[in-house]
Amino acid sequence: MEGQSEAIGRVVSRISRLRQELDGLNDDLAHLGEVSRPPSRYLDCRGFLLPLGRRTLIMGVLNVTPDSFAGDGTAGDPASAIEVGRRLVAEGADILDIGGESTRPGARPVSAEEEKRRVVPVIEGLMTEVMAPISIDTSKPEVARAALAAGAQIVNDVNGLRTNPELAHLAAESRAPIVVMHTRGTPETMMSLAEYGDVVAEVAESLAQSVEIACSAGILRDQVIVDPGIGFAKTVDHNLEIMGRLGEFKALGQPILVGTSRKSFIGRVLDLEVADRLEGTAASVALAICHGADIVRVHDVRAMVRVARMTDAMLGREWRQSAEVKEANP
Repeated sequence: MEGQSEAIGRVVSRISRLRQELDGLNDDLAHLGEVSRPPSRYLDCRGFLLPLGRRTLIMGVLNVTPDSFAGDGTAGDPASAIEVGRRLVAEGADILDIGGESTRPGARPVSAEEEKRRVVPVIEGLMTEVMAPISIDTSKPEVARAALAAGAQIVNDVNGLRTNPELAHLAAESRAPIVVMHTRGTPETMMSLAEYGDVVAEVAESLAQSVEIACSAGILRDQVIVDPGIGFAKTVDHNLEIMGRLGEFKALGQPILVGTSRKSFIGRVLDLEVADRLEGTAASVALAICHGADIVRVHDVRAMVRVARMTDAMLGREWRQSAEVKEANP
């Protein structure tokens, strides 16, 4: 009997040691999974989560203006604008960027009341129609406040919070990410201010200051998106240099948005009118993704989704439309 007791004790002891080793192995495996898995980054659009860094996000342009440079404005017809928004999301847009005031060079400003009249009905209509966050493209606090109240989930300020830092406080209060773009002056004066020593360094410095304005207002740093402002207060050569050196903006540590769609620098290089700049836009979108753009802002969503997916696939990034985004949102 004594020998049997000793044998049982040895078996129990071995089982205990095996348990400890298995527990240690489980811990090691869990740690290995954590260090090998890339950190999850999300753009939290007031509860609507979009993954950053896994694949390129597509921001579809929805101009609710009569004087869009791209000829795609739908001012005065909310039903038509809502239909366009539905189509852009169906084609693959992850975000809809709605603007009620043209910011093309030479454009005249419109009142806040007129801008609100253009954008608010469209935002309200799309809120129940699409599963994609809506960005309000404005530099006016009154318009941003009305758009956020109507359901907009992102603020896109082409002036980089330089003229109206109140926009940062509105975004912070609403828990909305903000896009800060680089420009100088106004649409009427910007091209007279397109003088730089080192355009990339000066644009990056300005964007860094815009990021600090946003963070000082209470916006989380990883919810501030920088946009170098292609076409805004920049010559053709400036735009080409920024595109070639776009990777240098990664040093800012912020998500990067690039908007080259149908821009005049493409027309100048290829000698093409706005309606015929699809291939030039495609080339610029592919290059932007290769240099680290997280979001591309485009008019031709269907075609640019294909360009982005193919570029993502060649870079070894996720290229399928992720179901995770939809599952993460009610």
